[in-house]
Amino acid sequence: MMKIKFLLLCILLLAMGSCTMSAQNAKSAHYKEVSYPTPNYDRNKVNEVQGVILHHTAEPTVQRSLEVLSKGPRKVGTHCVIDYDGTRYIMCAPTVVTWHAGPSILNGRESCNNFTIGIEFQGNTLERPLTKAQIQSAIEYLLPIIKKYRIPIQNIATHEMVRTAYKKKYPKKKCYNKSDITQKEYHRFMKELRKHL
Repeated sequence: MMKIKFLLLCILLLAMGSCTMSAQNAKSAHYKEVSYPTPNYDRNKVNEVQGVILHHTAEPTVQRSLEVLSKGPRKVGTHCVIDYDGTRYIMCAPTVVTWHAGPSILNGRESCNNFTIGIEFQGNTLERPLTKAQIQSAIEYLLPIIKKYRIPIQNIATHEMVRTAYKKKYPKKKCYNKSDITQKEYHRFMKELRKHL
């Protein structure tokens, strides 16, 4: 009888230890979120949330990125900025239409701002790849949104991709160019995202 009690006690202690470790791992997987509202959004529209456009800020610091996306004459905005350490700066809710994509076409549909959310990775992927924390934080942020709004995987693209599609359709129209997340980093991100879908 004593051996059975001892065995049950050991099993209970092992289970408790396993639960504690799982809880610690789950806790450490969550990245910090900071509210940093942008005034640069369309108050007359509601975002359909049917796609995601990935960008990089190409700014030297996250503070500078946040200033550009909340101030300035160009009135550009985004939904979320992700710093190198995975910290997420939430600038507006997914249902808000903000100006991150400009003239754009995603899978034949124009005006991507009206139906996509913008994710900005801090830094310049032409000079430095995305950090593991940036990728994991973006996935952590996006997964609930992708599931809630049933966003198809083919509707996740880079700014360069949707801008190129627009320029192809309208070669005579002027379109603002900026460096953006590289195809290499896009494919790296998508490979990791697919593991969670």
